[in-house]
Amino acid sequence: MPLYLAMTLLILLMGSPWVQAAPPNIVILYADDMGYGDLHIQNPESRIPTPNLDRLARQGTRFTDAHSSSGICTPSRYALLQGRYHWRKFHGIVNSFDSPVLDDEKLTIAELLKTKGYRTACIGKWHLGWDWNAIKKQGVKPTDKAGFAADAFDWSQPIPGGPRSHGFDYYFGDDVPNFPPYAWFENDRVITAPTVTLKTTAPTAEGSWEARPGPAVQDWDFWAVMPTLTEKAEQWISEQKADQPFFLYFPFTSPHAPIVPTPDFAGKSQAGGYGDFMFQTDDTVGRVLAALEKHGFSDNTLVIFSADNGPERYAYDRIRNFSHRSMGPLRGLKRDIWEGGHRVPMIVRWPGVVPAEKVCDELISQIDLFATIAAVVDAEIPPGSAEDSYNQLELFQGTGSSARRTLVHNTNPKGYALRHGDWVLVDARTGAVSQVPKWFDEANGYTSHSLPGELYNLKDDLAQRQNLYAENPEKVAELKALLGKIQAQGQVR
Repeated sequence: MPLYLAMTLLILLMGSPWVQAAPPNIVILYADDMGYGDLHIQNPESRIPTPNLDRLARQGTRFTDAHSSSGICTPSRYALLQGRYHWRKFHGIVNSFDSPVLDDEKLTIAELLKTKGYRTACIGKWHLGWDWNAIKKQGVKPTDKAGFAADAFDWSQPIPGGPRSHGFDYYFGDDVPNFPPYAWFENDRVITAPTVTLKTTAPTAEGSWEARPGPAVQDWDFWAVMPTLTEKAEQWISEQKADQPFFLYFPFTSPHAPIVPTPDFAGKSQAGGYGDFMFQTDDTVGRVLAALEKHGFSDNTLVIFSADNGPERYAYDRIRNFSHRSMGPLRGLKRDIWEGGHRVPMIVRWPGVVPAEKVCDELISQIDLFATIAAVVDAEIPPGSAEDSYNQLELFQGTGSSARRTLVHNTNPKGYALRHGDWVLVDARTGAVSQVPKWFDEANGYTSHSLPGELYNLKDDLAQRQNLYAENPEKVAELKALLGKIQAQGQVR
């Protein structure tokens, strides 16, 4: 066939409705306890270099009004993977050796993508529970101080309820970096059986270990966790094929405590040990992106970067010690229902689909990733799954506005916050859960009050300094009614 005829035929076919582009690969990179102001491109005064994240932001769209479902770890992961408010089922984290929290009768993003032929993997921090009773020896009970002993479990047996039970073809990780068992998991088994109870003696780069006692592999190396996870992610990407789309969910263990940057990153930021660990986190992002490029996947991969909640309480000391505000201009930290507890970095890159060099200030939640990804791959969401998720594909593409005007924030049963348009109602006496130092409030113009709640207009007051609760009783009543309706009925636009 003459070349010009072949080219004409190709052009006609590409324009045909029967010929579609290959479905994109999807990679979610999920930082742990990273603040809104830790991202340098988002906070010019940041003392932490984030060159790879900054580059990713320039190659795609950065969302400045993006939110996790909760101000703590487990609930945000549940909401992201299942497209559902966590508070419809629970509020707290999965503690050591707790049962799984994901709903078996509802799909995860991984299960949805498997219906479209995707190969799926989770590499990193799971923190959504396992069925430990399946391998716990009969009659064994935890001790008072050290939890379970290392010999309380039959480590040779598979452990149900983890990633493999919820749509992931492959899992590698340490489950939770500061919870036992301190061991590597691959798929549904522990690779090396724990034989000792954890002991930590070396100092961390910042803060405390926050490591719960319990079974551990001999000489468990906390400093090796993020490097090992990064290498596994690179390896898994290298094993993928061009003719089968893949989904990689890579929830980091950093910059969560224990703060353990490797020597290569020590002293590389101007924000202490946390800053160095955050710089290492940025390097992991760069290595994953480089692996996608090396193996020819970059052009057809949707990359989403975000974080599970705001920064840990050490962020207050970081302000005084290093002039670095991990929360940026926001009020609140991890656990809080003020903005700093759940407004998180979010970057989306998909060459040719998501605009580059764009900043989007519209409201979006990680809960929306489920419905958005379903739209990307043209998958039908079955009834009963992802009931709180909104399709934000047009927002990703830059062709439409946010599908969401309303969002509920929550960390514990004692307090909810409702976002509706520019307004935020804190339906509790305070948005604080973590203790706020007196010096911080004084330095930033925050004052105490005796009102039953708080009301802010974020358009005029992003830092949430001016409580308008007493001045706007009608708005308070309106938002309280809307919150009750969402709690009772499901999603409300």
